[in-house]
Amino acid sequence: MVARFLIFILIFVMSCAGPISRRTALDPNRVNQSRPQNVKEFNPLRKKVALLGFFNEAPFGGEDLAIQATEEFRRELSKSRDYLIDPAAAQIFGSSKDIYSGGGVKLAQLTRKAKMAGVNLVVFGRITEARIRQASDEIGFVRKTKALAETKIEIKVFDVISSKELVSELVEGVVNDDNYRFYITEEEENLAYRQDLLRYSTRVAVRKFLPRLVQMGGKLDWTGRVAKIIGSKIYLNSGRDSGLNIGDILKVITEGQDIFDPETGALIGVSKGDVKGTLEVIDYFGPDGSISILHSGGSVTEGDFVQLY
Repeated sequence: MVARFLIFILIFVMSCAGPISRRTALDPNRVNQSRPQNVKEFNPLRKKVALLGFFNEAPFGGEDLAIQATEEFRRELSKSRDYLIDPAAAQIFGSSKDIYSGGGVKLAQLTRKAKMAGVNLVVFGRITEARIRQASDEIGFVRKTKALAETKIEIKVFDVISSKELVSELVEGVVNDDNYRFYITEEEENLAYRQDLLRYSTRVAVRKFLPRLVQMGGKLDWTGRVAKIIGSKIYLNSGRDSGLNIGDILKVITEGQDIFDPETGALIGVSKGDVKGTLEVIDYFGPDGSISILHSGGSVTEGDFVQLY
């Protein structure tokens, strides 16, 4: 009798408890979870880019198109996880027009200064063509307007670390506009309409090139510099904005040597430097700087390169 009573009580308790739901076991509000703790989200190290102001050598569009191309490039490249546009870095080289007028010599001359500033890439270019063709029906108060705007932009990408040009490409942006518009009597309104189409074709050209540069970003090595050494602390010119994390281990590399062609004297490239030791990132300072300590090796000096170990 007692045994039957105990069995009845056990069945009643189990029926009241109900099944254990998976949702309850994985309640996100609970502290103890099966997921690993302190897992860092992967963020690639961002290469610093000096974006030089584009210039327009076409007879149409004026400086407005050059500004449009530069700002469109800046806006779209800022969305990338692989690049960080450094506003101060562009001051080292000047404008794109300065680079073209010097035949590229100025770019090579300023490479070392750019390396010291932690610049990885220099992007510059020019608008080579900008034109618009427009035709319309002349009968009626409302007329049909057809317009075609075309812009060609030459874009160059220079790798500061290897001292060589990575990309030189001519991209084209073509915009067709076919719509009904009220008869235009004001010449200024017509000019504004044409300028808007040219601006849009400029944006199209820039956006055609950017996927290639973004794809290239994952294949390029990130490089930073030792900016200052104070006691046991080693200050780097890259930090939080560049994607460095506390605890990252970096290898310290000496500056490579320029290799020239013995016959032509032209710069072929830069040799790889020697590894001197490793650093551990322990803190941040400033908008994009970090503090590290010696992890292994020694003889670290200001100006040495650093790369992710």
